[in-house]
Amino acid sequence: MPSIDEFGLIARLFAPLAQSHAGAQSLRDDCAYIDGPDGMAWALSTDALVAGVHFLPDDPPDLIARKLVRVNLSDLASSGARPRFLLLACCFPRSSGAAWLEAFAAGLAADCQSFGLALIGGDTVATPGPLTLAATALGDLPAGQALLRGNARAGDDLWVSGTIGDAAFGLEVALGQAPEQPELLERYRLPRPRLELGMALRGLAHACMDVSDGLMGDLGHIAAASGLAAELWAEMVPLSAAVRARMGADGLEKAVTGGDDYELLFTAPAARRQDLAALERSLDLRLTRIGRMMPAEGPDQPVRLLDGEGRPLAPPRPGYRHF
Repeated sequence: MPSIDEFGLIARLFAPLAQSHAGAQSLRDDCAYIDGPDGMAWALSTDALVAGVHFLPDDPPDLIARKLVRVNLSDLASSGARPRFLLLACCFPRSSGAAWLEAFAAGLAADCQSFGLALIGGDTVATPGPLTLAATALGDLPAGQALLRGNARAGDDLWVSGTIGDAAFGLEVALGQAPEQPELLERYRLPRPRLELGMALRGLAHACMDVSDGLMGDLGHIAAASGLAAELWAEMVPLSAAVRARMGADGLEKAVTGGDDYELLFTAPAARRQDLAALERSLDLRLTRIGRMMPAEGPDQPVRLLDGEGRPLAPPRPGYRHF
């Protein structure tokens, strides 16, 4: 087991290998970028899913396939790209039966059709270990208009789409640790990549990323990449009625640190508030102002969680970490 965390591991061992291409963003962004033809650019993102880590081994195979597609599309959404192509690498256990594989392929086909994706390559192997899947999604966008984590500015409003914490509570349902609530279980198993929002934010937002490892932790990534600090207003974090009904003493911490929300977290200048209100209406998608970006005062605690009176709350644990 490495002695440093996931992001320290990337920074020390792999980021130096990316220095020859500026579009790699030093491996600190949701996507990498390659120049394309006619004033366009390609956005590329890779995500892996492992049984027992990112989904439960007995989850329906069609939903596993669709989650694989959607977590990658969520990265494209955070860059402002339009999805175009998908590459797929599958390490299927030898015990996988024909019916399971056919259901997996049906789920994959459904989402490729739904999101206008073409599957253009990949690899398929057998493994004695757990089911392991990886996909690379490619999308296009106008060159120079990508929404990067490191573009936030001091004084920016902080916004998030949808509601936060549904997937974390949905995991408890999936594990049999909570009463059945289909709407929460669906949020865990079937993310909703905010592609229309991402494309609409080009020219409106400064910085953006998707919330995959928890709101607090991912906000910390924006702050670090931008050389800033952030205030997160606890009372403004948007929660669904289903989550509010389930919240106990640790409910807020679970909501802001649980992963798999796949909503878009973005910063924008105060002058864009009316534009974002209009965008909320046109997309029929909740957009909530939940804080602001601040000048950094030091390396410690770049994100402060504040109550309704502006008083600091005890910082919760960081978001999900693999190491």
